[in-house]
Amino acid sequence: MRQIVLDTETTGIDPKEGHRIIEIGCVEVIERELTGRNYHVYINPEREVEAEAIAIHGITNEFLKDKPRFSQVADEFFEFIKGAELVIHNAAFDVGFMDSEFARLKPTRKTAEHCGIVDTLAIARAKHPGQKNNLDALCKRYGVDNSNRDLHGALLDAEILADVYLLMTGGQTALSLDANSGDDGRAGGIRRLAQDRPPLTVVRASEAESAAHEEFLGIIEKQAGATLWGKLS
Repeated sequence: MRQIVLDTETTGIDPKEGHRIIEIGCVEVIERELTGRNYHVYINPEREVEAEAIAIHGITNEFLKDKPRFSQVADEFFEFIKGAELVIHNAAFDVGFMDSEFARLKPTRKTAEHCGIVDTLAIARAKHPGQKNNLDALCKRYGVDNSNRDLHGALLDAEILADVYLLMTGGQTALSLDANSGDDGRAGGIRRLAQDRPPLTVVRASEAESAAHEEFLGIIEKQAGATLWGKLS
């Protein structure tokens, strides 16, 4: 199964009031493994970003002036997500903005007609009723490092959400190919390893060590009976 863990940043909270997407971040997951293939873009929203929104994500109007408009990236973005299952925290928010953006274009598109949608907020609320289930709370609960998350950012949040989702849904995350995640490798978190890391060294027992091991097993068997190791070997 191909899944796309997705997050957006916007000019405000309601697309019905004309607010627009200003950043999209996507992380590809295939068969529950992070592939290292991402999609990330900043977008000129053709309107002002509200001060309250800037305080959350830190993306300013000046920064977005020379960025492409949604119409210029829409086809590329759509091809990246088409046919995938989208994994989104509070999916109604992001999908609402995506549908609003696609509705401005020809042909118009509805996200749910081309993609499956999984809402990790709904999953978290079902698994942890009555508890905080925002992304920071889930990171703490599942031991995912979010120390670089001073401000919201679409790609960073998508990367973090991918780790949280895989842990929350009961599977161990595969090692990401992204070596630039800034993880500190602390115990209990997910440590990303560099793609060009040297292969692990396989150390095999010498003949003398194997013989000593067999001798020791013989002593145990004489005193306590057959060993599990002996039954398996």
